[in-house]
Amino acid sequence: MNKDYIIDELKKQLENFQATTQTEKVGTVTEIGDGVAKISGLSDAMVSEMLEFLPAEASKAGPAPLYGVALNLEEGNVGAMILGAYEGIKEGDTVKSTGKILSVPVGDMMVGRVVNPLGEAIDGKGEIKSETFYPVEKIAPGVITRKGVSVPVQTGIKAIDAMIPVGRGQRELIIGDRQTGKTAIAIDTIINQKGKELICIYVAIGQKESKIARIMGELEKHGAMEHTIIVVAGASDPSALSFIAPYAGCAMGEYFMDKGKDVLIVYDDLSKHAWAYRQISLILRRPPGREAYPGDIFYLHSRLLERSARLNENYGGGSITALPVIETQAGDVSAYIPTNVISITDGQIYLETDLFYKGIRPALNVGLSVSRVGSSAQTKAMKKVAGKLRLDLAQFRELEAFAQFGSDLDEATRKQIERGKRTVEVLKQDQYEPMPVEHQVAIIYALINGFLDDVAVEKVKTWENDFHKYMKSSQKEVLDLIAEKKELTDEVVAGLEKAIKEFKEVYQNGQ
Repeated sequence: MNKDYIIDELKKQLENFQATTQTEKVGTVTEIGDGVAKISGLSDAMVSEMLEFLPAEASKAGPAPLYGVALNLEEGNVGAMILGAYEGIKEGDTVKSTGKILSVPVGDMMVGRVVNPLGEAIDGKGEIKSETFYPVEKIAPGVITRKGVSVPVQTGIKAIDAMIPVGRGQRELIIGDRQTGKTAIAIDTIINQKGKELICIYVAIGQKESKIARIMGELEKHGAMEHTIIVVAGASDPSALSFIAPYAGCAMGEYFMDKGKDVLIVYDDLSKHAWAYRQISLILRRPPGREAYPGDIFYLHSRLLERSARLNENYGGGSITALPVIETQAGDVSAYIPTNVISITDGQIYLETDLFYKGIRPALNVGLSVSRVGSSAQTKAMKKVAGKLRLDLAQFRELEAFAQFGSDLDEATRKQIERGKRTVEVLKQDQYEPMPVEHQVAIIYALINGFLDDVAVEKVKTWENDFHKYMKSSQKEVLDLIAEKKELTDEVVAGLEKAIKEFKEVYQNGQ
């Protein structure tokens, strides 16, 4: 080939050459252990930025890219927690800045699925593809954008809907020792939202995988998975996933809230969330404070729970209602994490071990439980019938203790004790059996107006079950009227009185 021709070709190529530069911000792992890495060289990293780890032995780390999140920005290095299996990463590996803040996929395709805190499907039903991503950490809605809580979230549990009502946009804490029925209340509430246009998100933090599988089975059995997303950070997952799980669940809920929809989120439970954060903080060498928790442990939960709100119409009118769960040790509500969360939330549902073992389930302590939203989150019908219920029950508890010491009680006290015993029986409710609000109004109306006073205490439960069956089959128009009017009009009261009296005649004749 001609030498001049080659030189000419090379000259042409050099004339047309355009240099393109690509910059990458990379660092090196200097220390790794317990899911936390120290990285040098990443001088431009941001807090909560996603970092991509590039292990030298990629096969060990798996085919998917391995990400971490920058938490500590120190003078000479960056402290990051690793989201996933960190065993393949070792000292000297390369880490790349992505320039993106930690985000999760969101959208309608998430509903009905079980995902991990990164939004990846773990239910074996195929990959979730989403174009929309929401940041895991977000500033809560301001005061101007919010609206007062006035629309109820019906839990389907008589004792709660009557005495500790929950409204859309509220944060109601469920607190109690282990095995007192905390998760049962949350699951019953999710089941009760079937057909009510309320999207539910259940965030399992550090729970046993077998328990989560059982919960999913129950939700599927009752047709509740159609409106539910389950976010799972299991007991065998790294602490980093337990730490971001509630924020990821909240981001998924914010997508629906921004569309003007209503969302219910259960964080089960925030005690384990605080433990996971403590573990990460101690490994990152952050100074420990009370009970070895880091100094910003209050902010950890306040910035999460403040994101629950009811927005006004100018901002779409959507809402996020939060039911955080806290586990106490030996009923101690004055411990560090319980008091923190109690002060952030709008009330608490306190479950007591003693009541649970007495067979009073849900084991609700009416004295210590409170809803700071009060009756504004109730329908007028429920407000009317449940007004005296809480006070009567609290007085009954006192009189019951007092009556143990003396047998000769005056007639009024004896009547109050007898009514109290029947109230306790009516407020008992089996798991996975949430009750529509019209049925609740009917039975509480019968109770407070003395229609159960002549029913033996041990037969109250049977009487109630038969009463609901009778109302459903023979008096459906009365129930429909309560559901439609949502208040005790003269027409509703007349219908209820007539139905209860007719049932009493039928019931007594049938015995």
